[in-house]
Amino acid sequence: MGERSGRTSPRVAVLMGGASAERDVSLSSGRECASALRGEGFDVIEVDAGPDLAERLSDIQPDVCFNALHGRWGEDGCVQGLLEWLRLPYTHSGVLASSLAMDKERSKAAFRVAGLPVAESREATRAEIEAAHVLSPPYVVKPVADGSSVGVYIVDAAANGPPKLDDGLPARLMVETYVPGRELTVSVLDDRPLAVTEIFTDGWYDYHAKYAPGGSRHVIPAEIPDEITEACLGMALTAHRALGCRGVTRTDYRWDDSRGLDGLIVLELNTQPGMTPTSLTPEHAQHAGLSFGALCRWIVEDASCDR
Repeated sequence: MGERSGRTSPRVAVLMGGASAERDVSLSSGRECASALRGEGFDVIEVDAGPDLAERLSDIQPDVCFNALHGRWGEDGCVQGLLEWLRLPYTHSGVLASSLAMDKERSKAAFRVAGLPVAESREATRAEIEAAHVLSPPYVVKPVADGSSVGVYIVDAAANGPPKLDDGLPARLMVETYVPGRELTVSVLDDRPLAVTEIFTDGWYDYHAKYAPGGSRHVIPAEIPDEITEACLGMALTAHRALGCRGVTRTDYRWDDSRGLDGLIVLELNTQPGMTPTSLTPEHAQHAGLSFGALCRWIVEDASCDR
């Protein structure tokens, strides 16, 4: 990470907001990271990413772009491609890994090749999903390329018929066998899995549970058998490497404890883990002895092009 001439400290553009369904989460993540980076001595400029992003970055001339965007355009390879074109060093994963991870069906195909256990699923159109059960209930309907549990429907075993979907859903949808069990998650930093967290909620782990204060409770390290802990840590690193990820990622699981190791399923990998006050990855880093400021500093110092 080189400083532009005449500056006493590196200039970091924190990319946040954007136009995805996860805009509010991204703004929260971005503000937290910007504040932490200022505390670490960086010259920080907060950038609400819009159609004029390339022009704004040309004016700002940052040494590094800290990607705090979530959802479409921010973690699907689009902004990464723009930053590669501008030759601006950036954080987190590169174009291909970001695109693969954001596409749940294609990332699951890579996970299968790597020997990771995933749930049965298939892509289907809105018309197919509303006409008849695509899979035997219980199952989950979700956008193929969105995060933060946006637009997710759970169809339970007692459902009389297929779901009626909201008009605002994207065209590409996935129907996935519902996996019962406990919510587990692992962050990987610098090719090192940090810890396993178990997530407790009153209902299912939806958008509110993820981001509202008190929406969920995190236990770290998870109070689970050593065999499951080691499997979660190992699978997170395998998933990270299978997609060619860089920097920090987080892999989510469901675990049916009645089935032992056979009940552990990889749900998805997130290349842009949340960095809000209720987020999991900062907790993993803290558990590993890394403060939030030190985590943000490491992410910036890891930035590069050609990721």
